Amino acid sequence: MNQNQTPPAIDSKEKQQKLILSLFFDAIGMISYSTPVFGEFSDLIWAPISGVLLILMFKGTIGKIAGLFGTIEELSPFTDVIPTFTITWFYIYVLKKE
Repeated sequence: MNQNQTPPAIDSKEKQQKLILSLFFDAIGMISYSTPVFGEFSDLIWAPISGVLLILMFKGTIGKIAGLFGTIEELSPFTDVIPTFTITWFYIYVLKKE
């Protein structure tokens, strides 16, 4: 085996796992629309959790920016429909092609 070959930055299985997690976490963020009163309270709990998850899932500057944006988005009224996790995944793996 040639030792000069560098492994790919990320394998397709990890990409797929992150996409599934992104869709799942976005669905959790949208659950607040199903319960009118409890929903807005749940956003106060979910906002910092989603921010941390974005930072942990997507390393580097992109993850930090997404984490900040995700936290603000979850705390803002009527913005829960924005799929922040999935948009971040799309940006990293489709637009930037990592």
